[in-house]
Amino acid sequence: MVLGSVGLLAAALVSCSSDPDKRCVDPGTYKKLNDKDCHDGGPGRYYYGGSVHDGKASGGSFDKAAVGRGGLGGHDSGSS
Repeated sequence: MVLGSVGLLAAALVSCSSDPDKRCVDPGTYKKLNDKDCHDGGPGRYYYGGSVHDGKASGGSFDKAAVGRGGLGGHDSGSS
């Protein structure tokens, strides 16, 4: 029983330390873009947290530090 509890606690700590969800979006329209558009001077920027509905991101931030982390007890939009 103790060993199972320790393993569960370790898994919870690892998943809570994960980065928030991110997606590449057009910073002017918030339209979701392909990840390649956020590399090498492309038109997109990474948007952290929130969710995507009808192809547009909302409820997050361009500032990674401003959003909660995913994982157990965190917000996970389920869309990437």
